[in-house]
Amino acid sequence: GFIGSRNLVLPQMVLARIKSEPLCKHLYVTDMGYYPHASFHFMERLSPIDQYIFIYCIDGCGSYWIENSDGIREEHNVGANQYFIIPAGRPHCYWADKSDPWTIYWIHFKGTLASSYVERTITPKDINPELHSRISLRIDMFEEIFNTLKNGYTIENLQYISSLFHHYLGSLRYIQQYRNANHSLVDENNAIQNAIHYMKENLEKRLTLNEIAQSVGYSASYFSSIFKKETGYAPLNYFNLLKIQQACFLI
Repeated sequence: GFIGSRNLVLPQMVLARIKSEPLCKHLYVTDMGYYPHASFHFMERLSPIDQYIFIYCIDGCGSYWIENSDGIREEHNVGANQYFIIPAGRPHCYWADKSDPWTIYWIHFKGTLASSYVERTITPKDINPELHSRISLRIDMFEEIFNTLKNGYTIENLQYISSLFHHYLGSLRYIQQYRNANHSLVDENNAIQNAIHYMKENLEKRLTLNEIAQSVGYSASYFSSIFKKETGYAPLNYFNLLKIQQACFLI
């Protein structure tokens, strides 16, 4: 295990029930978890499994290979703000970088419609933070799925999770539509609110004052001055408060 890690595996009897439920059988979670700064994380499966594997790297980096239909291993590197999906039925291997190990959210999933979300995701796909990115909301969705499963395997919980997971994967496959839906909610001229949005989109990272200031196009000194005047906090102090708030939410 890894310090701060969380994972959850659905029992086989629950998975058997899901397969017979009309609202669940098309797309459902079998395992999921969160591994922060996962030093020496390594997984190799030469005998393929019948699950799709979603891995979302939010910090650090790692690598993976997937065996194609010709038996050739195709290797890829993945970094922060990227995700990929390993198709079911393929030998594969994935591992964290030794010097800068990744922090990942991961989900194993199945269902009659599962393959529909895998198109063009064998290679890493970017989820870069920007003004309309809504990354924090997607992470909240992950937590909602995880916490609902923790609360029990009632049929209502399982149906809700399946519906929410469609939305989760849809926010990635149709990422521009997901972001465009937020345009009317964002004031592009409000530098302070946009900076706070950028902080929320990068809670897992160690942002510098320069990085936050650059995200809204200001120098560090000027940005720090107007941010403190507006909020009463220095930018990095405010960022740390957001981290504490998120940690309390997870607890």
